[in-house]
Amino acid sequence: MKNLSLTKQDLALFYEVSSSLHEIRGLDEMLQKILQKIKTVFQIEGASIALHDADAREFYFIKTVEQEEDSDYLKISRMRFPDHVGVAGWVRQENRFLVIPDVAKDKRFYPGIDLKHNFVTRSMICVPLRTRRGLIGVLYALNKKKGKFTEKEGQLLENISGTLAIAIENARLYGELKQYATTLAAENRRLRSDAQERFNLQGIVGSSPAMRRLFLLMEKVIDTNISVLIQGETGTGKELIARVIHYMGPLKDKPFIAENCGAFTENLLESELFGHVRGAFTGALGNKRGLFEMGDQGTVFLDEITETSAAMQVKLLRVLQEGQVRPVGAEKPIDINIRLIASTNRDLEAEVKKGNFRQDLFFRINVFPLVVPPLRERQEDIPLLAGYFLKRFAKKFKSPVTGFTPRALKYLSLFDWPGNVRELENEIERAMALAVNEKRISVAHLSEKVVISARHASAAQVGRLKLKDATMRLERRMVSDALKQADGNRSRAARILGLTRQGLLNKIDRYQIKQ
Repeated sequence: MKNLSLTKQDLALFYEVSSSLHEIRGLDEMLQKILQKIKTVFQIEGASIALHDADAREFYFIKTVEQEEDSDYLKISRMRFPDHVGVAGWVRQENRFLVIPDVAKDKRFYPGIDLKHNFVTRSMICVPLRTRRGLIGVLYALNKKKGKFTEKEGQLLENISGTLAIAIENARLYGELKQYATTLAAENRRLRSDAQERFNLQGIVGSSPAMRRLFLLMEKVIDTNISVLIQGETGTGKELIARVIHYMGPLKDKPFIAENCGAFTENLLESELFGHVRGAFTGALGNKRGLFEMGDQGTVFLDEITETSAAMQVKLLRVLQEGQVRPVGAEKPIDINIRLIASTNRDLEAEVKKGNFRQDLFFRINVFPLVVPPLRERQEDIPLLAGYFLKRFAKKFKSPVTGFTPRALKYLSLFDWPGNVRELENEIERAMALAVNEKRISVAHLSEKVVISARHASAAQVGRLKLKDATMRLERRMVSDALKQADGNRSRAARILGLTRQGLLNKIDRYQIKQ
């Protein structure tokens, strides 16, 4: 900083500009505060900042502060002018500040702005605003109210211009980041909405936060061929999710082969998956292609993979590692290329720790895990699912039923659904069959287990409210009795109740107990 004799006002100006560098605020608010301070310290009519657009070779104003009687000067905001004309053009080329005591006597002054906006500029200081990236704009101090602008004032503005330029650049970068974050958040909301609609159309219905998270993960894995492990309770729709991943992905025109590993004995499962040759075992009257061979170039879905034996897990691991299967009784393996999607209703990681499932196979199939939430953890989706199933069965049965009574929908939402979506689907189908000529499904059409459970849940909610009220009344009475027993001595009353003095005071205040 050049040697300057600084007043208290000068120091206040330095502080104001310096502190703005560390404040993350809107650019407009920050500049308003700084320019007002400059206006006060320098006793001027107006202050302005014009930024430089290097691509367009123009300056454009972003902020002006002037006297109220010169309100028309506000129209200058956003006005553009060539970067080679006027005082700003000279300052840009010379890269130093300029003090003009009388603009009428200086040919470098560009009067175009004054002519357009009925503002008379008499004197000015123009200072370059520079950062490490180069010149970003200029700062104007306009019309000294008393006396003339001095070189000292030019130096003072030049000394604060670097800090001001950095503050402007920081605020602009922050604004760009904030706008990017806002745009990104809006794009994420759009993607979540698109994913939700996309999968709802495929029969995976839900709008709860848990399902939206699942949809986003499915979106990421659909366009790949990596292995997927779907974990979730029975009836949550694991196979439906596997089908959607296959038929909405790049393998949609290739085979999708599904098998439940718990539906066969070990020997039969091996034959089903790997195939066999004639004479491999009693009853093998001919060659049979296995499911892995049938699913070549496509997707094989193994449901309930935790039901496989240790020996079968070894064979599955070999298939995934080598890309080959050997039919039962065959001498040579067959090359295959499949995408594996597996599912289980157990915690597979816990099964590995128990020794029930091979760790190396777990690592092979757990490349991209998906967890399907149970229905009790997304109760807000129950009305959506109920409505979806109602429309489907109404079309199937050609039924006049178009909806649910509010009470019936409440009862459906209060039930825990241990069988998850599949159990809800069966309940709606049963109710549709009973509501033959009705317009809406009522409580009378719901199963006894749903009605009884919902009534218990409703009674429990009421009971909890009553218990809370009773507890509060009892507590209030005990506090009042203790205060009477202690003759109003709060410390003694607190000891009687086994409370701290502050704890007692809190209860007195809470229950508004008067002594």
